[in-house]
Amino acid sequence: MTADSTDTPAGSAAETAVDTRAATYAELAAIGPYGVHPGHALITMVEPHPGHEYGYNRWYEDDHYIAGAMAMPWIFAGRRWVATRALQLLRYPEGAVARPVTAGCYLSTYWLTEGRYDEHMRWTVAINRRLNRDGRIHQDRTHVFTAFQDHVATVYRDGAAGPRDFHALDHPYAGLVLEVIDAAGPRERAELLAWLRTRHLPQRLAGSPAAMVTVFRPTPLPGDRMTYVKQVEGVETRLTLLWFLQQDPREGWAAHFADLGREVAESGLGRVELVAPFVPTVPGTDRYVAELR
Repeated sequence: MTADSTDTPAGSAAETAVDTRAATYAELAAIGPYGVHPGHALITMVEPHPGHEYGYNRWYEDDHYIAGAMAMPWIFAGRRWVATRALQLLRYPEGAVARPVTAGCYLSTYWLTEGRYDEHMRWTVAINRRLNRDGRIHQDRTHVFTAFQDHVATVYRDGAAGPRDFHALDHPYAGLVLEVIDAAGPRERAELLAWLRTRHLPQRLAGSPAAMVTVFRPTPLPGDRMTYVKQVEGVETRLTLLWFLQQDPREGWAAHFADLGREVAESGLGRVELVAPFVPTVPGTDRYVAELR
C-alpha cells in the first residue's frame, strides 16, 4: 500500500466503528422482485438560481447524482439532460407546468425496478434527510417538475428492433423531449392512454427521429418529503411522456414536435401542458452551462 493510498485496511477501527447492518443485505437480496423492467421512474426538472449554474451542475454531478440517486437501492439506470437557451425557446405552451415556460433547464431521469417503489421511497426520504443535515443539499435551485411515476406503456418505432425501454437511459440517445398531458379526470386519462398507445404514438413515431416513447403516470410524494419539493400535481389526470431521439431535437423540430398539442386537443381527450426538448449532459464537464441564459 502506498503512502497516499485511501484504502482502509480490513478490520481497522474506521471500518468497524459504525454498524452498517451488512448482514441484513444478504437477507433482503433473497426476497422480493428483482426484474429488469422499469416499473417506476423519477423525473425531475430543476432550475438553478441565477448565478449558481456552475455550482449546481458540479454539486449534482459530483455528489447528488450518486449519493442522492444512483447509490440508492432499486435505481438501476439514470441520465441527466440539459436545455440550452436555444432549446428552452422551443418549448410550449406558456404558463402551464413551467412558469415561465423556459424554467427548468436541467432534467434528470431514473429507472426503478418494478415492484420496488415502496422500499426505494423509504430509503430516499431517509437519505435526503441525512444529506440535508450534513449540508450536502444545494439550496439555490427550484424544483419545477419533480415526481416519482409509474410506468404504464412504451411504444416503439421499430418494433422488436433496437434498444428496449430498460436500455433507454444507457443508450447514447442524442436528445429527449418531455411531454406532459392532462386529461379531465381518471376515466378520461384511461381513454387518453389507450388512444396514445394504439393510434397517436405509433403514427407520430413512424419516420420520426424518436426510437421510442415511454409513458408514465405520477404518484403522490410521501408526506415526510423534503420541504423544498412541492407535492405532485395531476396524480389522477396526468401522463408524462419521454421521447428518446436519435438526433438533436432541433433537427426536424417543426416537422415532428412543434404541433403535438394540436393533435391531442383535436382528440378531445386531453391537453398538452408542456413540450420541452433536451440534449444529454456530458458527465464530468460543465459543457452547456454557459448556454443556459
